[in-house]
Amino acid sequence: MLIDTHAHVTFDELVSQGIENVINRAKSVGVGKIINIGCDIKSSEDTVKFADENEIFYATVGLHPYDAGQASDELMDEWKKLILENKKIVGVGECGLDYFKAKIPQDVQKSAFRLQIDLAKSVGVPLIVHCRDAYEDCLEILDEKFDWDGKNIGIVFHCYSGTLEFAEKLWGRGIVTSFTGIVTYPNAKDVQEVARNVPMDMFMVETDCPYLAPQKFRGQTNEPAFVSEVAQKIAEIKGISYEEICEKSTENAKRFFERLF
Repeated sequence: MLIDTHAHVTFDELVSQGIENVINRAKSVGVGKIINIGCDIKSSEDTVKFADENEIFYATVGLHPYDAGQASDELMDEWKKLILENKKIVGVGECGLDYFKAKIPQDVQKSAFRLQIDLAKSVGVPLIVHCRDAYEDCLEILDEKFDWDGKNIGIVFHCYSGTLEFAEKLWGRGIVTSFTGIVTYPNAKDVQEVARNVPMDMFMVETDCPYLAPQKFRGQTNEPAFVSEVAQKIAEIKGISYEEICEKSTENAKRFFERLF
């Protein structure tokens, strides 16, 4: 079995194709569970609705850096209640920092990130981190919020596209890196180097659909079925079997998202 640990099936690009069609194509390649990720208030509401209505879907609630301005203590209190009541909400995020093209001021992003870290810690669910061109600042905030010598909630840097050197800093803190279709791109040498070196218990696979379709499907709408392409490429890079990558990535996801099973 495979688990798409980061998807946006609630977005119009996939809804328009028919949710059952998307689910059936995913199941046909062995995808057993799909985690829909919240990016703002509306999409977070949608992820919960999809999870309640479809056995294969699970949900997170979160504010992407682009939507950090929506963060408030009141919203965090509302989400805390929701997470405690609904076991199919398996994490908080995606949240973090984006200095690449986000129009939201950095101080606003940092404040929203801290609020969501506190939320995840308060309810004991994992944190899904979005980080783009802000690696050191992200890590500084995480270092501020966590004691790495103690037991922490799970933390993943989703769609990891940083350097091997930075990835090693994350792994040393127990932070997981997750790979998307980017790892299949011919020019993604840095990401492939990270995949080659990632410890077998420190990675997960995802699509981040409808974005970042793997090389075989470039130009198409990405979807959960394509997570198999990510797993296949990692197996090729590491020189091990596809079946072993499926087994390990699923085992890692089960351990990371404790509410999945």
